[in-house]
Amino acid sequence: MYRGTNASAGIGIGKAVVIKEEEFIIRQDKAADTEAEVLRFHGALEKAGARTRALAAELAAKAGEAEAEILEGHLMLLADPVLTGEIEIAIQEEEVCCEYAVETVCTRYEAVFASMDDELMRQRAADMKDIRIRIQQVLRGISPVDMGSLPAGSIIVAKDLTPSMTAGINPAHVAGIVTELGGRTSHSAILARALEIPAVVAVPGIVDLVQDGTDMVVDGNEGAVLVNPPDAEKARYEEKRQRLLRQKKELESYIGRPAVTKDGVRVRLAANIGKPEDVEKVLLYDGEGVGLFRTEFLFMDRASMPGEEEQFQAYKKVASALKGKPVIIRTLDIGGDKEIPYMGIEKDENPFLGYRAIRLCLDRKEDIYRPQLRGLLRASAFGNIKIMLPMVTCMDEIQEAKALIEEVKKELDRENIPYNREIQVGIMVETAAASLMADVFAREVDFFSIGTNDLTQYTMAVDRGNDRVSYLYSPFNPAVLRSIRHIISCAREAGIKVGMCGEAASDPMMIPLLLAFGLNEFSMSPSAILGARRMITRSSVKELLAVADRVMGFTTAKEAEGYMREFIKCLV
Repeated sequence: MYRGTNASAGIGIGKAVVIKEEEFIIRQDKAADTEAEVLRFHGALEKAGARTRALAAELAAKAGEAEAEILEGHLMLLADPVLTGEIEIAIQEEEVCCEYAVETVCTRYEAVFASMDDELMRQRAADMKDIRIRIQQVLRGISPVDMGSLPAGSIIVAKDLTPSMTAGINPAHVAGIVTELGGRTSHSAILARALEIPAVVAVPGIVDLVQDGTDMVVDGNEGAVLVNPPDAEKARYEEKRQRLLRQKKELESYIGRPAVTKDGVRVRLAANIGKPEDVEKVLLYDGEGVGLFRTEFLFMDRASMPGEEEQFQAYKKVASALKGKPVIIRTLDIGGDKEIPYMGIEKDENPFLGYRAIRLCLDRKEDIYRPQLRGLLRASAFGNIKIMLPMVTCMDEIQEAKALIEEVKKELDRENIPYNREIQVGIMVETAAASLMADVFAREVDFFSIGTNDLTQYTMAVDRGNDRVSYLYSPFNPAVLRSIRHIISCAREAGIKVGMCGEAASDPMMIPLLLAFGLNEFSMSPSAILGARRMITRSSVKELLAVADRVMGFTTAKEAEGYMREFIKCLV
């Protein structure tokens, strides 16, 4: 058995199809006619763009519009005047063939993206590599690997899968994916989950360990890969696969059912989204609203800032589709760790402690914050929108933001533009400062939403992207659990609602504790909603109070996790 990272859940059983990475030998050939070479480059760009558009349309049909936007981001890279301009200059000034210019410029960008602190930006390196290979294929007349014609029961084994390769997969024929590189947040992993294909990534040396036709089992739940397993082992995994399929079918029976515990405690199960198109999945999985709309995705992968009207239409689309269900929209949460050239944000030495989120917005009210708040308030006339402020650390930030919202309301009144005059304003509680001040902040805002990803990072002083200290990054750490319980207690004492939109909200081991603490709303990936609803309806808050007391008596994350792992076996 070989171990890797569980990137997409499920059990896949089939035969290996090994995808060898294409190697291009690029020579620094002189260009006899640089103008003709530039024209050849632009012709390749057009053909690569056409291939990408076709893949994006295919992916939208198979997985949804939100997933297809990964490839639409590739189209923006292909049309980026800075990137294409640098390639043209390289051809003209260095008098080289366009293959060499594409290779040198694109690999330089890949290296820049790969060296960034932010994991999202590191994914841009894979995107850049993907479009580089696509352009080179066109220039050399090479057809891409046809991932759509693989035989039924294929287990794809590769060094890495680019988003375009993953997008071309026929999910009816691919039983699993195994790669040597990648992580849970890589675009190929995201697409594998969208296509519901079991996947394990970061398995060292797997390409050299198997040949085409090798029997394999992929356990996307445990991050395990079996090569040439004995018949008895294959049968055991087939039984496990069938059991998972039955459980998936059972979850469908929870559509339309309220999230009420056995002893009558009602909570809301909402979804986290990044684009208006994601609302389709919220409805598909019977989400009771949106607990977090990450607006930064509207600002990324583009050449200029979205204006008030564009933002208004995006927010309106989500609010209208949910027909009165709450939609919590977080104002721009972005900083120096995100590469957005048109915003002119200088890279901070430590971007996670620097000029970002509410700090950036309050400093740039006129060009960034006011247009966003106008768009949000205008859209509030079409649904139950709530405004949420990110990375709050002090009362001054809350009061200044609320004062600006009141200014914008008066502007809209003068312009006779309708909006919800009673719109709620809340905060993300994701810093140690906000946790310590939760009792005071609760008297100033309408709701709390706990962001456990950052709350854990800031409480434990640990970079969650740093493998050397990742062992400290756990919401089960006693310091984090105490913080969460304190925040919820302060909100309930003040009579305001408190939700959670971090990954812990959908963690089966964390849900019982959050119920016991008194959390009102759980917000998560849409696909996790039905599983959470099943767990909640099988729980009793009165019984869970004793469980929470026991866990809060532990002094290490390992003890807390171990106890909860054993406890939930009787619930799932």
